[in-house]
Amino acid sequence: MTVEARYIISGGLAGRERLRVLARAMYPTTAALFDRIGIEPGINCLDVGCGGGDVTCELARRAAPGGRAVGIDMDAAKVAIAREEAEPGLAVEYREGDVLTTEIAPDYDVIYVRFLLTHMADPAAVAKRIAGGLRPKGVLIVEDIDFTGCFCHPPSAAYDRYVELYRGAAWARGVDPNIGPRLPQLLVGAGCERVGVNLVQPAGMTPEGHEHDVKLVTPLTLENIADSTIAEGLASREEIESVLAELYELAADTTTLLAFPRIVQAWGYRAAI
Repeated sequence: MTVEARYIISGGLAGRERLRVLARAMYPTTAALFDRIGIEPGINCLDVGCGGGDVTCELARRAAPGGRAVGIDMDAAKVAIAREEAEPGLAVEYREGDVLTTEIAPDYDVIYVRFLLTHMADPAAVAKRIAGGLRPKGVLIVEDIDFTGCFCHPPSAAYDRYVELYRGAAWARGVDPNIGPRLPQLLVGAGCERVGVNLVQPAGMTPEGHEHDVKLVTPLTLENIADSTIAEGLASREEIESVLAELYELAADTTTLLAFPRIVQAWGYRAAI
């Protein structure tokens, strides 16, 4: 199955540029999660659904010296870009592969998965498959969205329409845009023990620096789901362009607070043998 047929969000170069902004917006909360769990030097890490490889590189930095990080993604264009942009001297490798069919050997001390299970028709089966790549005592770390937790202040009809379109496109493809609260039980079902959970929600008001990146993710995401929403008959190109214009205005507005969907962070460990 092609990337376009499975995911509501565009792949390729356009998708990579959105992921670049997303990675910057998410860095503080994901880094804090890694600090909490501990990514030690010398370990093997796997980033499933790695996109452009931003988190893969962060894992490799934390695993150095002596460790490495492997990123896997089914989008060949993103994998090629990740290889080109990989930091020299970093022990990082990128592989093209579909999580539904690629064998994941039990070689990893840490496996990280961000915003992937929300795109899976059977996330329980995928979580179990991914967890099979853990070594004994290895940890599976998952971050994913809950679109019921979105907000914009002051309220905006354009923002509300964006949320409606995203959720509608996801449901039309048979996937769950509100999967976040399900993550702990998905990890339990995948055989993980000592499951932990945390909630984060990046938000921004000033159109500068980190908060600007946070605010930009909203219009960039709508741009990247436009084709899916139109294909599913949820909106016209003209409406998408109108909503986009308003969302970019909100992102540039110094008085508007834009938030990500609520994000659930969950982690669990493979039992020692």
